[in-house]
Amino acid sequence: MGSPVSGTLAEIYLQLIEEYHVKHWIENGDLAYYKRYVYDIFIIIDTRRTDDNIIKNRMNSIDNNLRVQNHGRN
Repeated sequence: MGSPVSGTLAEIYLQLIEEYHVKHWIENGDLAYYKRYVYDIFIIIDTRRTDDNIIKNRMNSIDNNLRVQNHGRN
């Protein structure tokens, strides 16, 4: 079993990522919609403004221990 504080630390870490990275991308219009529930993240992008691979690469560059996968179009 993991530590009882693991969930809390993960939540704090994800909130920091949202504050320093995702918020900026939303304000710039790179992300049209962003919603997170615990550790599942749903993102909608406007492909006329940005490419899904650009967003994926940006998110993957935040931390080498986190990997974003495309579950949308191929």
